[in-house]
Amino acid sequence: MSATIKSYPMPFTRLELCILSVVEGKLSVLLGKREEEPAKGAWAMPGGVLRIDLDNTLEEAAQRVSEERIGVRLPYLKQQCAVGGLGRDPRAPWSLSVVYRALIPAESFSPKAGKRLTLLKWVSVEEASEDTALAFDHQELIVASAKDLRNEIETMELPFDYFPHEFTLGELQMGCELLLGCSLDKSSFRRKLDDRKIVSAIDGEFKRGANRPAQLFTRAT
Repeated sequence: MSATIKSYPMPFTRLELCILSVVEGKLSVLLGKREEEPAKGAWAMPGGVLRIDLDNTLEEAAQRVSEERIGVRLPYLKQQCAVGGLGRDPRAPWSLSVVYRALIPAESFSPKAGKRLTLLKWVSVEEASEDTALAFDHQELIVASAKDLRNEIETMELPFDYFPHEFTLGELQMGCELLLGCSLDKSSFRRKLDDRKIVSAIDGEFKRGANRPAQLFTRAT
């Protein structure tokens, strides 16, 4: 006699994309204006529903949603968190969101409003973190995403996929300062780099300009 396998109803499941970049000197998040209810006309992170007929994995789902909503795939995806509970979304009594974070240089990124979005805009994370009019719980998700990114930088888990392949130490520090939104002590920053052995000098390679040549570095392997 075969055992009976109990079935369970699926929660309403979405993928939310917290896409970050430095825009006009500030860490910013990409928001889309919603075309349909719920929260029609409100600004939100791009997102979409998990499709069990299309998505083999969560990351595949996130990339599909990105292509549908903003017309591009995201090269650097990191699963930020999963949040769920009662009353999060009026379309279902219980809903789950899997949040992905992407940090992308804005100058190499050309998103366009796609399915169910009428407009896209970059907003500084400080402004978004205080905007209670954002749809759903996206204000809280943006706060958490920016905080986690900045905590990683402070502990020297640097987002090397975001930075150029080759850089001077001054350029690396400046990039970190823009993401953090504050200045770093030069000596302390370089001591931490040295202690953790996370960058390597490129033999014989220098950046030349008006001042004396600066040694070029890359991510240590």
